[in-house]
Amino acid sequence: MQVPFYTIEEYNLLPDQPGVYKYYNSESELIYVGKAKSLKKRVASYFVKGTGLNHKTRRMVKEIDRIEITLVNSEFDALLLENNLIKKTQPKYNILLKDDKTYPYLLLTKEHFPQIFPTRRLIPHKGTYFGPFASVKAMNNVLDLIRSVFTIRTCRLDLSPEKVKEQKYKVCLEYHIGNCLGPCEGKQKEEDYLKDIEQAKHILKGNLALAKSHFKEQMQTAAANLEFERAHYFKEKLELLEKYQSKSMVVNPSIKDLDVFAIVTDEKNAYVNYLKVKNGAVILTKTVELKKRLDETETELLLTAIVRLRDQFNSDAEEIVVNIAIEEEYEGLNIHLPKIGDKKNLIELSLKNAKYYKQEKLLASGEVKDKKFRVLKQLQTDLSLQEMPDHIECFDNSNIQGTNPVASMVCFLNGKPAIKEYRHYHIKTVEGPNDFASMQEVVGRRYKRLIEEEKPLPKLIVIDGGKGQLSSAVEALKSLDIYEKIPIIGIAKRLEEIYFPGDQYPIHIDKKSESLRLLQKIRDEAHRFAITFHRNIRSKKAFGSQLTEIESIGKETAEKLLKHFKSVKKVKEASKEELELIIGKAKSEKLSAWLANKKGG
Repeated sequence: MQVPFYTIEEYNLLPDQPGVYKYYNSESELIYVGKAKSLKKRVASYFVKGTGLNHKTRRMVKEIDRIEITLVNSEFDALLLENNLIKKTQPKYNILLKDDKTYPYLLLTKEHFPQIFPTRRLIPHKGTYFGPFASVKAMNNVLDLIRSVFTIRTCRLDLSPEKVKEQKYKVCLEYHIGNCLGPCEGKQKEEDYLKDIEQAKHILKGNLALAKSHFKEQMQTAAANLEFERAHYFKEKLELLEKYQSKSMVVNPSIKDLDVFAIVTDEKNAYVNYLKVKNGAVILTKTVELKKRLDETETELLLTAIVRLRDQFNSDAEEIVVNIAIEEEYEGLNIHLPKIGDKKNLIELSLKNAKYYKQEKLLASGEVKDKKFRVLKQLQTDLSLQEMPDHIECFDNSNIQGTNPVASMVCFLNGKPAIKEYRHYHIKTVEGPNDFASMQEVVGRRYKRLIEEEKPLPKLIVIDGGKGQLSSAVEALKSLDIYEKIPIIGIAKRLEEIYFPGDQYPIHIDKKSESLRLLQKIRDEAHRFAITFHRNIRSKKAFGSQLTEIESIGKETAEKLLKHFKSVKKVKEASKEELELIIGKAKSEKLSAWLANKKGG
């Protein structure tokens, strides 16, 4: 029942009963709606001095001019009524659920030979609506399944018995390719068509088991009657349903209908993920952001999200699992915090989605201003580093079929390539293809030079390779007495395993992690740089050996040309005059003639 309004001085006259209270300001504007197990105690908490109200709440209390209440039978009823009033009036001090989307539905029309098609407009008399779906893709997946399994028409014709009898229509392409049985020409009875619609409704409600049971029964009946072609037809439909179900995230067939909620918060907002489980599979997932208004508790925020999301997505699941303990019991809401098993795993999955959504929102809002630092901090966490690795150096060897062994070092500062700091290395002390010894040589040379020049050492060294290359690099650091002063890891290509010195087993970073992608990018850049250097050397050597075949051009002349022009390509592109300045007129004429002959050949 509705009770007349109270002034703020009359708060102690409120009944000690469950209900909803509404605060209005002096301009009769509704500014806040709240629920209470005891209206008297809850409203009094706003006005009794020394109750520890935060700044935002004190500001709201100053605006209150009058109070109105509505009595209900239980606290759960108060929760539902509060939700409806907030949705309808959106008072400025209530929690704001930021979600202004218009979600898609599938409409099963109320007519002869009903149609099923997508819509965003809800007009009750048109038929039965299924949804809403969290995304158009999710909706289309269900619609495609139904159209694959059943022969349901896609046209918008009026197929009343009178119109069909008058033979007003002709079958279209959908009939000829087998997607429709031609009810427009009376080729399919409405009774048979409605049997398909009944099975489609089960799928739209998420009950694939009933549809599967129907097709299995039809298949077995046809086989028993020796109608093998018909049995095969139903077998194909059954396989389509099973294939679709296998793509769903199956949790456990013993878990029937369940709602899963997980919440994470920061100073200003809360982020709640919702997983809707039906017949053992997650059929819907949605994450929303709630804007805090009065420093609400996590429990208050989560309850708000539970009521609104269940209402929005038409959930009637009797069981709800959450990631935080809710001490109070609400009649009509069976809420609990699972400790073990599949339900606990579902909570962890939901929490993972909520945390990811929060991270992406903060990045988009600019609160995490620079993505590179976020990734570097994540890498610091993943590798348990004492400092953020804003200076990373990575080494790679290159020798193809054991020839011309070289190495490269690339440098990344603040997560970005510092190309001026890249270095190439000719292997000087190692004979033949020996990756381990080559790695030890170049790492030793690099950091010996940095120490001598008193330049800063990196915060992380990455070795392209597994345990062997890593051990060799560690030996080089030990010889310079800087081992354990610089973190060093190896990254193996095949499984993207991360090795630490002395550890028997590698660690694995989440394949989708941005920190792993950064390590892969650095490793791939070192590999590219080494391969390019190696190819250039082989090209120069091949070109140099060819030059020595030209009369009066020996090894010394070839080296002089390559030293000046830096690359084979630039030697080939040089003019006769440029060549003459380096190697003289006679040699340049012979070289130009040889190059011209090469082009012509």
